[in-house]
Amino acid sequence: MRQVHLNDPSASDPIMQKVRLGLSVSLDGFVAGPSQSEDTPLGVGGERLHEWAFATRSMRALHGMEGGEEGTDDLWAARHDEQVGATIMGRNMFGPTRGPWGHPAWGGWWGADPPFHHPVFVLTHHARASLELGGGTTFHFVTGGIHEALQRARDAAGAADVRIGGGARTARQFLEAALIDEIHLAIVPVLLGSGERLFETLPEVGGHYESVEAIGGERALHVRLIRRVGR
Repeated sequence: MRQVHLNDPSASDPIMQKVRLGLSVSLDGFVAGPSQSEDTPLGVGGERLHEWAFATRSMRALHGMEGGEEGTDDLWAARHDEQVGATIMGRNMFGPTRGPWGHPAWGGWWGADPPFHHPVFVLTHHARASLELGGGTTFHFVTGGIHEALQRARDAAGAADVRIGGGARTARQFLEAALIDEIHLAIVPVLLGSGERLFETLPEVGGHYESVEAIGGERALHVRLIRRVGR
């Protein structure tokens, strides 16, 4: 494993479309807390996993807020959106509702101007017309599974990357299918005790990826992993 600075040209791979996963994870391996609901979308205590990001200038600017910290965490927060042309997420990340969409249908957590600014493909078992919102974000609802969603996202992204947005179940599906090229884990020094684990049911993933960066930030340890050649 090598530790590099973000301004080191060797930190970036040659330009080509990649499928990227970026998640914040607790010391005990959880990416969300227990009892996710409309009142606690990240689960009980889960918001602590993202405090590092929302303390940064880049993340606050993305959500229309002023101020924020600069430094290593801020550089990684900025990288999260660099060269991303489409996002895929599970229905659980899009909202708390289940089953048929109903009327009025849930419109997402982010209001009329979501912080994506590109097409977003939501995995679901229930068909729904696309939802066009402000800032260039359109949510498309995909009933054909992860391979259909990925193909549509690749087409929409063009030469840019496709980001897997979560939650844990969606990330595991793409990892199990060996469809993710690069992973950024922000390891946050908190213990949640229970919730949604990322790697619990993925015993072979460790052999598919190698760590190429590990850099301590102000509030999180940032680890970048890439898929091994031939995997």
